[in-house]
Amino acid sequence: MDVSSTLVFAGIILVLLWLFSVNNSSKHRLPPGPRALPLIGNLPQIDSNAPFKSITKFSETYGPVVTLYVGRQRTVALFGYDVVKEALVDQGDDFTGREQLPFMLKATRGYGLGISNGERWRQLRRFTLTTLRDFGMGRKGMEEWIQEESQHLEAHIRSLKGVFSADPTFLLGCTVSNVICCLVFGERFNYEDKQFLRLLNIFTEFIRFNTSTMGQLYAIFPWFIERLPGHHHTVFAQMDEVREFIKKKIQEHKETLEPNSPRDYIDCFLIRMNQEKDNPSTEFIYDNLVSTVMNLFFAGTETTSTTMRYALSALIKYPEIQEKMRQEIDTVIGQNRCPNMEDRKSLPFTDAVIHEVQRFLDIVPFSVPRYTLKDISFRGYTIPKGTTILPMLHSVLREEKQWASPWSFKPEHFLDQNGNFKKNPAFLPFSAGKRNCVGESLARMELFLFLVSLLQHFTFSCSEGPDSINLVPEYSGFANMPRMHDIIATPR
Repeated sequence: MDVSSTLVFAGIILVLLWLFSVNNSSKHRLPPGPRALPLIGNLPQIDSNAPFKSITKFSETYGPVVTLYVGRQRTVALFGYDVVKEALVDQGDDFTGREQLPFMLKATRGYGLGISNGERWRQLRRFTLTTLRDFGMGRKGMEEWIQEESQHLEAHIRSLKGVFSADPTFLLGCTVSNVICCLVFGERFNYEDKQFLRLLNIFTEFIRFNTSTMGQLYAIFPWFIERLPGHHHTVFAQMDEVREFIKKKIQEHKETLEPNSPRDYIDCFLIRMNQEKDNPSTEFIYDNLVSTVMNLFFAGTETTSTTMRYALSALIKYPEIQEKMRQEIDTVIGQNRCPNMEDRKSLPFTDAVIHEVQRFLDIVPFSVPRYTLKDISFRGYTIPKGTTILPMLHSVLREEKQWASPWSFKPEHFLDQNGNFKKNPAFLPFSAGKRNCVGESLARMELFLFLVSLLQHFTFSCSEGPDSINLVPEYSGFANMPRMHDIIATPR
């Protein structure tokens, strides 16, 4: 058989496989959606530069629950606050499954909290939440750590004579990461520590790769892209460096462990491992420790530091908002004491701005995809086992019936007519339900304390003026990545 005949034969086999999968899925009453092509599904209809926008357009034709095919993977997208809440909260038990994202699977070897399901997820999540709270997450102890770190940040900015080099990505990354490092490793790192900066650079490269076109293709066709040369091999080799760093830290903890006096998350996990060493069904094993620490280290660094960077850009673009925040902070706190979480209720405009930054950035427009672990009945449809679920947080954070001006940056979205802070149930940047962000309370505390502290001591601007700031993300894939701007911090 010659090459052309082989290709034709292979093509026929693949089309038959696709037809079989479509016929098999027709047994279920799937939500409506666009017609899909063999093998590639609806990919030609999705803009790789901003896939969430293309997918959102499907809802205009097919409604708030849409079936589409990303490659051969059957996917159901959920649009709008009412539908997302109904799935993730009202039917939360049905939607706790996590998609085995290929890039996360590769980086974590399939272990850890991030992409686990079933008993592994239950054991690791319960332990992680309890342990982080015991070490102060969301409480006074953590507030003091963040206050101390904000002082390191202020001192370092002053040492730079008020000008961030190129953009504040790594400095803010160091600041935020040091908080999670205190929880996980029991130590903070100097802002000029070369290994620490290297790890933060790897995190940035990893998220940029996953947001790029090649990263999206890897997520859809990992078995194919894996066999091609390219930058993805470099990215995953770099993530192996992070694994080796974590393994080294775990070994140091083993050698100095005092079971009656745990210092941090790693110590607590090692103690639990020893307690359950004879339990054949335990999830407290070395591989889960390494990958869960990687999950916490990465998630506790990248998203919050990115949000802070975006916040500074927004305040430069809208100097009148920055000035109004500063006046409020000066009136309530002044410049001589550290802000605390009790101050938040007396800083309604400042709180509103921080919330609006998160809404407008829309950092994870798809949320982190869910996965059906069984057939699910939802809104009169049957969603089969093995379906990817996309809770479109973008559609919630920009829903016109939930926000007065969803496409404008307006702190008033979180203020009532008297200027008091008001909550909006559609504010879901951390997702919702049983698989919402583990570090939500920590991230909220960091954003408030760090940004208030910065505005106490500095005025932020850029050399090319407010009009040069573009708040449209530079990359929009798995995550929205803000553009880089030079930032001038002028001491007050």
